[in-house]
Amino acid sequence: MRFSRRDALLRTVAVTAAGLIPGAAVPSLAAPPRPQIRNEEIDAVLQARVDAAEVPGVVAMAATEHSVIYQGAFGMRSSGARAGMSADTVFSIASMTKLLTSVAAMQLVERGKLKLDEPAASVDPTLGSPQVLDGFDAQGAPQLHAARKPITLRHLLTHTSGFSYQLWDANVIRYGKAARNNPALPRAPLMFDPDTRWAYGGSLDRVGRLVEIVSGQNLDRYFHDHILGPLGMNDTAFALTEKQRTRQASLHLRKADGTLVPQPLVRRTDPKVFSGGGGIYSTAPDYLTLLQALLNGGGVAGKSILRPQTVALMSTNQIGNTDAGILKTTNPALSGDVDFFPGVRLRWGLGDMINVDPVPEGRRAGSLTWAGLYNTYYWIDPASRIAGVIMMQILPFADQRALNVYRLFERGIYRAHKPA
Repeated sequence: MRFSRRDALLRTVAVTAAGLIPGAAVPSLAAPPRPQIRNEEIDAVLQARVDAAEVPGVVAMAATEHSVIYQGAFGMRSSGARAGMSADTVFSIASMTKLLTSVAAMQLVERGKLKLDEPAASVDPTLGSPQVLDGFDAQGAPQLHAARKPITLRHLLTHTSGFSYQLWDANVIRYGKAARNNPALPRAPLMFDPDTRWAYGGSLDRVGRLVEIVSGQNLDRYFHDHILGPLGMNDTAFALTEKQRTRQASLHLRKADGTLVPQPLVRRTDPKVFSGGGGIYSTAPDYLTLLQALLNGGGVAGKSILRPQTVALMSTNQIGNTDAGILKTTNPALSGDVDFFPGVRLRWGLGDMINVDPVPEGRRAGSLTWAGLYNTYYWIDPASRIAGVIMMQILPFADQRALNVYRLFERGIYRAHKPA
């Protein structure tokens, strides 16, 4: 594929993907300050990566549950432009939307409106009677069987439902080609029986729909009323105001020679349908507030969005010894292969990936993490009482230079903070 075609494809993706009930009391904290808390070593590392043109710009922050311990912004919102990165730069965070959706679902579990282990089809009938792909016959026709167990909310939150993204699953692509020529085939079968494997896919889109059905609100309004509003996350939304657009970072495409090409900002039409799996915008300070609330057992600044026991459950491995978190790309223009922590055992909780083993020079065992398509990343380390977020706007996902910046930032935080 020549770069011109790749460029057009990624522009299309950029346009289309862009992609808690108060519980028991938690400690009341003062609103976390947002000063420019700097560390010369971390500053130098991040600035050096920008100066080397490995990334056009980056905003990085870290905190304990009580206070911000680092904040830095380096480079430009768009290569060659005058506007520099700042703490309030707005990013498209894609699949980092999934954590918000998971929190929303668990709020409704707390209320008794959703149940983790009852068939999800009792709320959303479209999840009933799923078909599972067995494989393909000699002529390439898909072979299906009825799912051996119903899909539950727990399966959806842990990506063990059987739904899988075509970006990391060649069978989804192959099935889609066959289904286009046979309208009798189901549109989106499962790639495996629920609770038998892990695969990253559109499960959280289905969770978002469950939230909408039982709450009677669309996902945008639910997030605002029950998560974003209470936490003061005023720069997190599915649709941006004109003022927020002036602070938005541009997407950059990595060419084969390693250089970055900035893409023009495309004004998306305000969505009418909201995805639980992606599509939201945010800033580093906003998202760090959510991470601090979870690090603190469900609340911050006197606002509780989840009960401590719910946060503890979400932070616990829910998939036993099933491997998770390693993805093989089907489209290198959009994503590299994903293996953030080679040699580290990875599992999944109710919303995040969990590293079973400690990461050398970084987070401890039992930390939670995930990411967004445009190279935005976060982690929560309950053992060290540290959370961090780093935001860039680059494709492909899991870009090696962007990942190196992420790793250097994390290591710098742990060297500087030296948790007990």
